[in-house]
Amino acid sequence: MRALFSKQLKSALGSKKGFTLIEVVLALMVMASGLFILTNSWSGTYNRLRKTQIQVQIAALLERKVTEIEREYKNKSLESIPEEKEDNFGSELPQYSWKLKSKKFEMPDLSAALISQDGGADQTTLSLMKVYTDYLSKTVKEINVSVIFKEGKKPLVADVTIYMIDYNQPLPLPGAGGGGATQ
Repeated sequence: MRALFSKQLKSALGSKKGFTLIEVVLALMVMASGLFILTNSWSGTYNRLRKTQIQVQIAALLERKVTEIEREYKNKSLESIPEEKEDNFGSELPQYSWKLKSKKFEMPDLSAALISQDGGADQTTLSLMKVYTDYLSKTVKEINVSVIFKEGKKPLVADVTIYMIDYNQPLPLPGAGGGGATQ
């Protein structure tokens, strides 16, 4: 009987019908690596999706705020536009806020460009350029509107610059009595 048992034991050990411990450990490592890669992929996709949603919300709020500002100051004098103003979007969007900064429009001096052209520019052209530069500086105001999303350490900011024009100012036409220099 002992010989029969020994023979059966040898044949069972020799047939290798199961997995060894090394094979099981390697299979678990492959599965764990696959799960790790899949989990990282999902979290990365989620983070990108969340950031995209925030950016879309910021753009929509920025567009809404610019429209509100344009409506509020449309037929008013440029002096009524405050230099700085800020607020939030209420309890519905507590992480979002907005800021307005305005300043006088500074028209660049184009006389150097006119003089450097072939033939240069005469004194009359330079005088007219000066009159219109002054006129634009008085009738245009530069407004920067920002929307800020605060979450964590670094806030996300999107801003846009618009120009409000006072159409009620008379044009400085020489000899027309329109607020400009007359000769």
